[in-house]
Amino acid sequence: MSPDYQKGCPLLLTVDVGNTNINLGLFEERLKKKFSFPTRQGRFRAKLKRIFSQNKVDDAIVCSVVPWVTAVMEENLKRLLGIRPYIIGKDVNVPVKNLYRKPRQVGQDRLVNAYAAVMLYGAPLIAVDFGTAITFDVVSKNKEYLGGMILPGLSLSLEALNQRTALLPKVKLVKPREFIGRETRSSMLSGIVHGFAALTDEFIRRIRKEIGKDAKVICTGGNAGLVSKYSVLIDKVDEDLTLKGMNLIYKSLSA
Repeated sequence: MSPDYQKGCPLLLTVDVGNTNINLGLFEERLKKKFSFPTRQGRFRAKLKRIFSQNKVDDAIVCSVVPWVTAVMEENLKRLLGIRPYIIGKDVNVPVKNLYRKPRQVGQDRLVNAYAAVMLYGAPLIAVDFGTAITFDVVSKNKEYLGGMILPGLSLSLEALNQRTALLPKVKLVKPREFIGRETRSSMLSGIVHGFAALTDEFIRRIRKEIGKDAKVICTGGNAGLVSKYSVLIDKVDEDLTLKGMNLIYKSLSA
């Protein structure tokens, strides 16, 4: 289906498939509603049917980093919509100049975040996604996607400490009570949260030396709010950056 904004704004379902969660947004020009459920659950049809039963969805666009879920989601949405949804990277390319050495290696979510951040906040820019993995995506003043960094996320790092050591316990990711931990759990939380915040600030300093000190820093992802409390260089937290990016890409199809 091609978007037709001359006949009114369609109700668009944006679907962001991550390794941990699937986040969905309903847009009618602006974001109206949000939904989320675990990726591993794999039972999407009932949840999607509930969304469709309560909302007259006109079209859908999907950004996914989990190939098997992409196929399942595409089939389910096709049945509910009566037409195929747009799949970013397959049906639609993110409209950003990609200077990655091997452009196809860049995750579509990273390109969507970079595009959304530039469109909403300007360039040069650093987009940071604190999800299952943490990604830094760098955009030049000419709005070119330059590349970035990938490292394990906060929860993944805590899990690794528990699973790859004999004595460190399983710890839920929450706000640390103290900087200098006085027992094992608080030491692990402080190390992970304060450590990643310090890492984030140092990466930002180094990236700004390369692309300009005026580069804005926009962060998103499930742990963005937590890390931003301890970072001094993050400019803006936008939890809906990826969903907004998909809506902007959908709009660009009719431009």
